[in-house]
Amino acid sequence: MTKIKQGYYGQFGGKFIPEILWTNFDELIASYKAAKSNVSFWAEYESLMGSYSCRPTPLTYAQNLSEYLGGAQIYIKREDLNHTGAHKLNNVMGQGLLTKRMGKKRVIAETGAGQHGVATATMAAKFGFECEIYMGEIDVERQRPNVFWMEKLGAKINVVKDGTKTLKDAINAAFRDWIYSMDTTHYVLGTACGPYPFPEMVMWFQSIIGKEAKKQIMSVTGQLPDRVYACVGGGSNALGIFSGFLEDTDVELIGVEAGGKGIDSGKHAARFVSGAGEVGVAQGMKTMFLQDDEGQMRETHSVSAGLDYIGVSPILADLNEKKRVRFEVAIDDEVIEAVKLTIKKEGIIPALESAHAFAQVIKEAPDMRKDQTIIINQSGRGDKDIFIIADALGDKAWKEFIIEKAKVYCVGK
Repeated sequence: MTKIKQGYYGQFGGKFIPEILWTNFDELIASYKAAKSNVSFWAEYESLMGSYSCRPTPLTYAQNLSEYLGGAQIYIKREDLNHTGAHKLNNVMGQGLLTKRMGKKRVIAETGAGQHGVATATMAAKFGFECEIYMGEIDVERQRPNVFWMEKLGAKINVVKDGTKTLKDAINAAFRDWIYSMDTTHYVLGTACGPYPFPEMVMWFQSIIGKEAKKQIMSVTGQLPDRVYACVGGGSNALGIFSGFLEDTDVELIGVEAGGKGIDSGKHAARFVSGAGEVGVAQGMKTMFLQDDEGQMRETHSVSAGLDYIGVSPILADLNEKKRVRFEVAIDDEVIEAVKLTIKKEGIIPALESAHAFAQVIKEAPDMRKDQTIIINQSGRGDKDIFIIADALGDKAWKEFIIEKAKVYCVGK
């Protein structure tokens, strides 16, 4: 990752924003740089995450899964045990501390799978901020449990009905809000995308994952892992764990994109593997986007609400161009099977996002030696996905339960 100038990573990155937002970004950049150069800020951040969340999160040896696959030894970095059930809180609490430093009283955020929205609402409750969340109408429908908790935490949910009604459109809506509320509001962008300093800043807060994982695997095995796997939507969890091993060139880093219904179907969110991703400028950054021949953004698909983003972090785009990260895809059917196998063998329920990384490990681990090691970053827990997973599994008892509950709510006992 060679930085050419501020906010650029190779040819990717930048800060493509309307003039009205320049003052706001100047303030944010100054606050971020001051915090990054202050050792006491990181100490405050780690202390907060240790007392309020579950840091350091464990590194779990997946003995049963390792034996079943018959190849490499598999370790799971348990971000599902972080407070609110995902890695998202790492970035959100860090930005919350910056929001306090800037004297803002209101936070806004976008969310797809809902985990970032829940984390932001949690942070707002903790720090006493007013909070509004932007979420695509389709994601609201398929992630209703997270919408419920965001509301209970005091956040106002703004349902976005524009465009594809998913994450891309939620980001656009949040930026529009920020233009008119920048004096009082900080936009807590949830992934390592958008205009500088967001990609770098989100990666910095999420680097706590990689710092811990490297220390933990060295303590357990006495050596670095051979491979590290993470799912890739925007890229925050992947960059979080990859950052701990970027300089260790013997460690292979594998990012797993959403293959959806298959690359040939066109219903996927694979920017790198599909060949359909092209360099473009949108949502404040220059990176790889899924575009048609006229440069219009394509529709995406994934069984996971968190991996169907049209673009990707400019930092990951640079790492791909430099061949430091290998990208693969897992299709929806493989993801569901990975969830089933992980539950059965380890008693661990990965989020559908995280299950993309598990699916790729299931394909590759058997061909590795038994003295080799793998780390999977389990970015979140799967309870939020119960409706989608139960439907995919055709669970009859669950369907009957939902029907009976609907009768109670709609008709009465």
